[in-house]
Amino acid sequence: MELHIQVPYSIETAKSLKAGDYVYLTGTIYTARDAAHKRMYETLAAGEQLPLDIKGNVIYYMGPSPAREGRPIGSAGPTTASRMDKYAPQLLDLGLAGMIGKGKRTQQVKEAIVRNGAVYFAAVGGAGALLSKSIVKSDVIAYDDLGTEAIRKLEVVDFPAVVVIDAEGNNLYETAVAEYCKE
Repeated sequence: MELHIQVPYSIETAKSLKAGDYVYLTGTIYTARDAAHKRMYETLAAGEQLPLDIKGNVIYYMGPSPAREGRPIGSAGPTTASRMDKYAPQLLDLGLAGMIGKGKRTQQVKEAIVRNGAVYFAAVGGAGALLSKSIVKSDVIAYDDLGTEAIRKLEVVDFPAVVVIDAEGNNLYETAVAEYCKE
């Protein structure tokens, strides 16, 4: 199914999405990679507030290349999601509604997705230049010292993604392989 979703979104919206759905996200999403996730983890461990309200929001695992003249951002392809798996369950338990990346997730992340009614989306790896065309605004909001790994607030219009793990725990990577092996 092909859907247009406004971000941030409600848990009800997340629960309506099914593994295999093609979605186009419009609104606000945030970027964070390894170093930013580590810093958020340390911030929470110190009893401090995160630099963004993650409740109902989506984090895109991405570190952009420099923007070309006249563009808000450079190439913006997804990073391998498993590198954030150590930190994702805690963020999901705090209300993170979705993540965008590429690749498989651990069982602990899958359980946290189900427990919290969230979603894991995949963006097409190797298509960063094409994906950047859906990003109309980009502002660093935290951890500027991390360079490309700083947390950015992105405004997106029809950002394409595929639901890989839905709120019920259905995993497209597993069901697609099973379906392929039937033939």
